[in-house]
Amino acid sequence: MSPPNQLTLLRIILTPVFVLLLFSDSPSNKELALLVYCLAAVTDWYDGWVARQWGYVTHWGKFLDPLADKVLTSAAFISFSVIGYADAWMVWVIVVRDFFITLLRSYSVYKNKPVETIRFAKTKTFVQLVVIYLFLVAYVVRSSPSLYSSFGYWIEIVAPKNIMFGLMLTATVFTAGSGIIYLVQNWKTLKELFTTDARTVETEQSN
Repeated sequence: MSPPNQLTLLRIILTPVFVLLLFSDSPSNKELALLVYCLAAVTDWYDGWVARQWGYVTHWGKFLDPLADKVLTSAAFISFSVIGYADAWMVWVIVVRDFFITLLRSYSVYKNKPVETIRFAKTKTFVQLVVIYLFLVAYVVRSSPSLYSSFGYWIEIVAPKNIMFGLMLTATVFTAGSGIIYLVQNWKTLKELFTTDARTVETEQSN
C-alpha cells in the first residue's frame, strides 16, 4: 500500500475515534474530537499532494480517497443530527447524494470512462466545510465551561440557531443541486457506460 493510500486509510480509522470523542461526557475529549477531525482533514490534503508529487496515483487510491472523505464528512453530519444541530432529512440528503455520486465516479474510473467533475462541486464542498467546522467549534465551546466563558459570547453571535439552520439548509441545497447538475452534465457518458455493461452481461449469459 502506497504512502498516500496509508494516509487515506488513516483518515478512515480516525473517523470512529472522532465520533467516540465527540460523544464523550468529558469536555476535554470533545476538544480532542475537534483536533482529530482537523488532523483527518489534513491527511485529505496531504495524501493528494504526495500522490501527485511522487507519482503514487493508482486506481485503488482514486476509489479510496473520495470514499474516505465522504466517510469523514458523513460522520460529522450524522453527529450533528444526533446532537440536534441539523435536521435528519437534510443530513440524509447530503449523505446519500455524496456516497451515490462518489461510487458512481469510482465505477466510471474503474471502467476507464471517467466522468467530468463539475466546478459547482467545489462550491458545495466549501459550504459543507464551513458548516462542519462552525458546528464543531460551536458544539465544543458550548460543551466546555472554560471555553464558553471565554468564547461563548462570540459563538452565540456567529452560530445562533437560525443561522445554523440557514447554513445547513444552504449546504443541503448546494449538495443536492450539484448532484443533479453532475448527472445531467454526464448523462451521455453514464448512459453509454451502463448500456455497455448491460450488453456485456447479456453476451456472457447467452454464451
